[in-house]
Amino acid sequence: MRGLIVDYVGVLDGTEDEKRRWRALFAAVKANGVSTAILSNDPGGPDAEPIREWEYRGTVDAVLLSGEIGVEKPAAGAFEIAATALELPMNDCVMVDDNVLNVRAAIEAGLVGVLYSQFDRAMVEIINLFGIEGEF
Repeated sequence: MRGLIVDYVGVLDGTEDEKRRWRALFAAVKANGVSTAILSNDPGGPDAEPIREWEYRGTVDAVLLSGEIGVEKPAAGAFEIAATALELPMNDCVMVDDNVLNVRAAIEAGLVGVLYSQFDRAMVEIINLFGIEGEF
């Protein structure tokens, strides 16, 4: 796996401690050559600046908002656009989302899906998928 794509609302918008832990995880996977993106069904516009900050600060490589890319999850086209933004095939990407319908659609599109319900649970899957070690 060479791409990690993560939803924003319900995953990255948690507590400050969870955000810190996500930033550490993103840094670790990027250090291992993994490309990273946020794929959100956000409409975009000025209210999306907190999401865009993840890219502006270099935490992720790309932020893709459905209102700007013209397609929403769970449509396969959303996952395809995210993988293309990372210059990877969909079957080389992992999608982390808190919506089971989006996870299922990602799997059907060829990605590996991780259902997010709690940081530590998802972390076990993510660190194994990417072969990384560390405290997150």
